[in-house]
Amino acid sequence: MEAETFLPKLDLDYRAILTAHGVAHVYNHYTALPSLTEQHGKLEKTFTAPFTVLRLLTPCDTKYHDAVKAYEPYDKLVKPLPDMRRETVTLIRDAIAHNRRSYVLVNNRSKGNAPLTVQALVAHL
Repeated sequence: MEAETFLPKLDLDYRAILTAHGVAHVYNHYTALPSLTEQHGKLEKTFTAPFTVLRLLTPCDTKYHDAVKAYEPYDKLVKPLPDMRRETVTLIRDAIAHNRRSYVLVNNRSKGNAPLTVQALVAHL
């Protein structure tokens, strides 16, 4: 199935349900999803829980199995993703400004090496 099949409708009703239950929207940098900034915009730039979660999975234009092939053996950064890094840092800073904790999960398929991606994010924070 295509990723679009499982996409939540990022609208005010979705945001209201999450907020009512203290559940965070999980921002995903993934194949067929809107950018992190677009996801946040669709939620009117509002965090729905006392924390936020960002998952950096693959480049937006790359299917997961293609990223697996392109980035193996995961020992270096293969493809710089400055927009992903900028959007991630912006969301983290926005969360902090709103007294929210941020959890960022980084997959090797996002840029080729998760630990180096985390180091790059920390350097920009």
